[in-house]
Amino acid sequence: MARPTVNQYRRATKMPVVVVLDNVRSLNNIGSLFRTADCFAASGIALCGISATPPSPEIHKTALGAEDSVEWHYYPSTAEAVADLRTKGFKIVCLEQVKGSVALQDFTPDPSQAYALVVGNEVDGVDPAIVDSADTWLEIPQSGTKHSLNVTISAAVALWHFYSHSEVLGTV
Repeated sequence: MARPTVNQYRRATKMPVVVVLDNVRSLNNIGSLFRTADCFAASGIALCGISATPPSPEIHKTALGAEDSVEWHYYPSTAEAVADLRTKGFKIVCLEQVKGSVALQDFTPDPSQAYALVVGNEVDGVDPAIVDSADTWLEIPQSGTKHSLNVTISAAVALWHFYSHSEVLGTV
């Protein structure tokens, strides 16, 4: 399969979605989120709080080089990332099960709108203050005995949803 080089990929059109990692602690999860963001042409990743940053052998182990292709920024807190992205016109979308959340299949992203998709800590989820400040809350419907997925799986499902409604579907 013909794949773009890192330089070609970095110049390609991306989805107007930045994935915001709210204190994601596992380096393997961070690497996997880089790889997923690359796969679905997210425009970037915001690493916040305790979330580690590249370069890191542990991140690279699961990112497989996507830490070089996906633009990323570090913020000392998720609140700073959200404030910065909001000033740039991003709508803040938390992937969290809360009262008022929208089932993912019922949400149709506006291709002309930029979104900051906030995913949470593996144990605590998204910080309640960030949840309270969000514009929208998305929930992945589930039918089993467990009521949550791993952060990387949740983000992948949500990013696929954004990607499937985007203008870059299959173009990178």
